[in-house]
Parts: sequence; C-alpha cells; structure tokens
Amino acid sequence: MQLSDFDFHLPETLIATRPAKPRSSARLLVAEGDAIRDRIVTDLVDELRAGDRLVLNNTRVIPARLPGLRWRDSAQGRVSAKVEITLLEPEAGGSWRALAKPLRKLEQGEVIAFSDQLSAQVVRRGDSDLSLAFNLTGPDFDAALAEAGQMPLPPYIAAKRAPDAQDLDDYQTVFARHSGAVAAPTASLHFDADLLERLRAKGVEFTEVTLHVGAGTFLPVKVEDVTTHRMHAEWGEVTAQAAGAVNATKAAGGRVIPVGTTALRLIESAAQGGQLREWRGTTDIFIYPGFRFQIADALMTNFHLPKSTLLMLVSALMGRERILKVYAHAIRDGYRFFSYGDASLLIPPR
Repeated sequence: MQLSDFDFHLPETLIATRPAKPRSSARLLVAEGDAIRDRIVTDLVDELRAGDRLVLNNTRVIPARLPGLRWRDSAQGRVSAKVEITLLEPEAGGSWRALAKPLRKLEQGEVIAFSDQLSAQVVRRGDSDLSLAFNLTGPDFDAALAEAGQMPLPPYIAAKRAPDAQDLDDYQTVFARHSGAVAAPTASLHFDADLLERLRAKGVEFTEVTLHVGAGTFLPVKVEDVTTHRMHAEWGEVTAQAAGAVNATKAAGGRVIPVGTTALRLIESAAQGGQLREWRGTTDIFIYPGFRFQIADALMTNFHLPKSTLLMLVSALMGRERILKVYAHAIRDGYRFFSYGDASLLIPPR
C-alpha cells in the first residue's frame, strides 16, 4: 500500500471552521455497504436499532494552547518576546512535554509567563519539543490553565482563525469527564443532551471509555510505504464495567458502534480473542486495510484528511475503493470536512 492510494482532492471551501448549530443539526452521510443515504445527525434515532451500543470517548480537552512571553536578560536589560506553547502530556516528576513556536530560540532555564498566576521554566529543549516545569500544581494549575489557555484547535482551523471563547464550548463534548486530551474526539461533538435522550428512549445503549487524544493525531504520514508508518502513543482506559457491557451486547447480537476513531482504536487495542477486556495503558495501534476488527461493527466518524492514518482506518473498515466513493459523494454534495465538519455512519457489508 502506497501513500498515494489514500489521496483525493478536497476543495478548501469544504473545510469547516465552525460547527453546525445546534450540534445535532450537522449532516450525516450513512454508508451501509454500497448504499449511501444523505441524512442529518438527529436521524441517528432512525438509523440505529434497539440493542445497538454506542461507545463514547469521555476524554476532556484541556486548554492546551498557551500564548506567553519569554523573559531573558540582555545588554539592554530585561526583554521579552512572544512565544506560543502547546501542551502535549504530563511527564514523570511533574513537568509537561510541549511544543513551542519558536522552539529554537528558547533556552534551558528560561521562564515563560502566561498570566499573572501562571509561568513555567524550560527544563529541557529537544529538537522537536521541550519540557516545562510550571509554578503551580494540582487544582491551582488547573484553574490557572483554564484562565490563561485556549482550545488547541487543529492546524487547518488555526491557520484560518485564532481560537476564541466560543471554542471552549464548541470543541468539548457534552459528556467530557476526564481531562487529558489536547484534541477533541470530534465525531462526539455532534451529540447534545436531547439526542442522547432520544437514542436512550429508542433502546440504544451507551458505554464510555477514555482515550486522551494527543497532538500526534494531526501528524502527517511521511513514508510512501504506509505499512512502515509509526503511530504516536496515547493513553487510554477501558474499565471492567465497560468491557462487560460491550461483550454482553456482542453476545446478544447487537451492534457495537464506536463514536469516533479514537474510541474504535481503543477498543480494538483492548480486544483479545473477540472479547473486550479491561485495559489501561498506552496504545499506538495503526489500523489500515487488512486489519481484522474484533469488536467494532460500524463507526460514526467525521470526514478525514487526504493521506491520513484516519482515512486508512475507515478504508480498513469499509474497503478503500468503497470509502473513496463515499468521499467523492460527500465532496460533490458539499459535506463539510474535518473536526468541525459533518459526520458519517459507516456500516461495512456483512
């Protein structure tokens, strides 16, 4: 498989920079085998069956984008310069791994101020990232970060506009519980309280798992032979209760449908012998055509970038030729793409 096998032309006008309002009014392309239906997200109530189980990623996005000022002494006295930090993940010992713009100008020992309350010292600078030791920890850090930080919008949105207060709500799911993600599980952004209640009334069941989505989800594939690509690692957890509920649905003949590629990657990481097991740790699972799915019967997901690992994942589920036809239909019909875009419900042929 070559990287060029997963390429397609996407008009820039179809890249969404704001979500649909209300959330559940976004369009929904239903691809069931070779059939395609144009619906809206609220039509999930009709598309799903009693006994189906949706698997939701309950990670919570932290306001990981931090504009700051770096302070240093020079012959002219103490001077400052702007810097932008994107937090990636906490490290052993309490520091944070982060990205920085500009990275090469930062030096070990420098202090970056983000607000009157929040600052950090550079304790390590590598070729592509750095480690920061913040002046606050625990709830004090969380409160200061919420005040100073911004939502870490994907690069294709951030290139068009800066994050604002509206993104604090728009880029967070209504069932977000466990802080740690630096990118949203975007298919889940389409759900609101009313839609969840209507699905419950239909007899659709829900299970929550946690995968803290990392910034690596936006990294491009740089190798032509896609099978040699190495995925970024992300931390996740499937509880014993979640595993039991999913296995019960499978045993009863119901469909297990992850909402988003993050939930799918997690449950397939935790699968063993066709059963979901309790699991906690990091996963770098890479799903591409030829992968044998053990748990997922279908997938709800947004539309993904050309040449991306996520396009390879949906190609593994549906077949590459079939998914390229689905995407061609979406482009012709004006569906909105990527994180704030429309959704698809992908049901592979039996």
